[in-house]
Amino acid sequence: MAISRRTFLSAAAATSALALLPLDSSGAQASASASRVPLGALPAGTGQGARLTNLAHLRFLLAEVPVTATATHTTYDIDASPTVRAPWTYADTDGAGGYRPVGGGTKDPTTGYWSQGAYNADDIARAAVVFLREWKATGDTQAHEEAREVLRSLAFLQTTSGENAGRVVLWQQEDGTLTPSAIPVELPDPSDSAESYWLARTVWAFGEGYAAFRREDRAFAAFLLERLHLCLDALERESLARAGQWVRSDGRRLPAWLIAGGADATAEAMLGLAAATEAGDTRSRHALQTYGEGVAAMATDPAKGWPFGAVLPWTGSLGFWHAWGAAAPEALARAGALLRQRAWTAAAVADAGTFTPQVLASGGPHNAWAPLPAEAQIAYGAHGRVAGAVQAAAVGGEGLRVLAGLAAGWFFGANTAGIPVYDPSTGVTFDGVETDGRVNRNSGAESTIHGLLTMLLLDANRDIARVATSITGLSSFSGLRVFDAENARLSAGCEVVRPEGGAWTGEGNLSGGAYVRVPAGESVEFDVTEAGGILHGLIWRQKADAGDAVWEVFRGRRRLWSTRTPAGGTGDRGLTEADGMLVPQLLGGDLPAEPVTVRCTSRGDVRLDALVIQPAVVNAVYATASGAAVLYANGTRRDQRVSPLAAGSGRAYDADGSQHGQAVQGGKVRVRGGGFTITR
Repeated sequence: MAISRRTFLSAAAATSALALLPLDSSGAQASASASRVPLGALPAGTGQGARLTNLAHLRFLLAEVPVTATATHTTYDIDASPTVRAPWTYADTDGAGGYRPVGGGTKDPTTGYWSQGAYNADDIARAAVVFLREWKATGDTQAHEEAREVLRSLAFLQTTSGENAGRVVLWQQEDGTLTPSAIPVELPDPSDSAESYWLARTVWAFGEGYAAFRREDRAFAAFLLERLHLCLDALERESLARAGQWVRSDGRRLPAWLIAGGADATAEAMLGLAAATEAGDTRSRHALQTYGEGVAAMATDPAKGWPFGAVLPWTGSLGFWHAWGAAAPEALARAGALLRQRAWTAAAVADAGTFTPQVLASGGPHNAWAPLPAEAQIAYGAHGRVAGAVQAAAVGGEGLRVLAGLAAGWFFGANTAGIPVYDPSTGVTFDGVETDGRVNRNSGAESTIHGLLTMLLLDANRDIARVATSITGLSSFSGLRVFDAENARLSAGCEVVRPEGGAWTGEGNLSGGAYVRVPAGESVEFDVTEAGGILHGLIWRQKADAGDAVWEVFRGRRRLWSTRTPAGGTGDRGLTEADGMLVPQLLGGDLPAEPVTVRCTSRGDVRLDALVIQPAVVNAVYATASGAAVLYANGTRRDQRVSPLAAGSGRAYDADGSQHGQAVQGGKVRVRGGGFTITR
């Protein structure tokens, strides 16, 4: 099941190091060994012509679920077929290569009910998309039947009448009983009392289902379109009713009409609306236009530093990006091309071509940049990077396709564990990899689904698959470098503060779990030995005006440059979750190639968290059987020439993925301003 944002934030508030993924049952770190395959080859046993997509494990998770019509819940052809199919939420490894299906929460031994449920709408909806896409890609009659039955299951969870009509109940028990209010509580509670992530994913599944069945089974397609419109009825009572409304939040104008406040949820709904629009549904087209404008408004400018062109997923924080559910670039590229919205496709290309290289150079799709990259990596996040780059490549250049291949390498060993986390012989995708290389070897529905959605993309794009499957490991990477203020040289009046509530500010995490209070006239000095880079100051800014921080860079006693950033003045929180903001601020000057001292002097009341350095050219080095493949990404606006990290040749690309000549010239690797280079 999806990581709920509220579940995620509750965990974040409880600890500065969010531990979202448990270890496997042994608690041991995984072996770093991996089979070695030639550059450009597919995994051993698959063969060049074999497909990577294998639905075996997802089919293992499917259960027969009895359903009985009520005044508020029914589904297509329920009288003739009172049984549907739904995937179990989780699957725990037995340690011997097998799996045991598990529901959510704890199981009551008396009633047999799970405190949440056995099945959930999030995974049912996304499983339907997998079966639909497999059927359309291959003509597989079994996938066709499974898509139909899983869509029938999803329809049963949708409330059909009353004040909650059109919304969706999240959880269901093994005997078909619905659990509107689960333990622990998910918001909204009851789960069909307001729009939600599971309603957005229902739109995705119904939209793709309608498009797929429109000519093959007109009666069933008409039912799916009716249910899609019922979803839109519900959305028109909430987010769509706020279309065009903007709220000034921490100084930025944010759209008030995103589903559940999320560009992530809204983007997944847009995928279904785009499919229905392509199939001729006018109502979906109108909703797609409206939601696309809202999601596009969450885009950022790569020239302004953090978050380097990413589409922010949540109006609740301007300093928080997460990998899971980051479907915005995919949705904007697809909808932008469909509706001829160049600003949308430009935002998608910036996310894919500027931010994705930063993600890869920081070690992969960490669950959270809050605002600094950290936490475990899961298939949901890895799939989003791949899908966004693939879709953006349809409007950008071929370099985005190579980036998609590097991002998909996560499934084949380009992760902190150094092992494949997807097995094409079984269809199993592990539930995640921790930053220290520990592997969660369980394989629940969400991981399985997003692994398969990625494999479907690779099977449809064999050039990207060849890049992805050639990778056997991630040898090294150089992302952001962080210097915590509490470890710097403090003047006498500074105070290190460790908040009692932990690192979580309500919108992000303090680096190191602490900040330094710098009163007026006091200062913090950082000794920086890094050669070159782009400086960001990380200050926990206050709502009220709190003066400025004066930043100065010295080489010896000579001041090279200085600038100022505000310590407060964010204004009303608006749609965000807490007063103030924790967002890296671009300082505007670059570091020279030799050691310097960076001094931050308070001209007010500064809450200084860290100094963040973005190397001028970040990199990620991938292991393959035939040598290293290296990604170089340029954070500056001017061309850079750097020493190669491994021998090889390749191509230089602009940020939009367009090719710009040979990578290696005169013994140096050339990286275009704002662009990236890939050598092999």
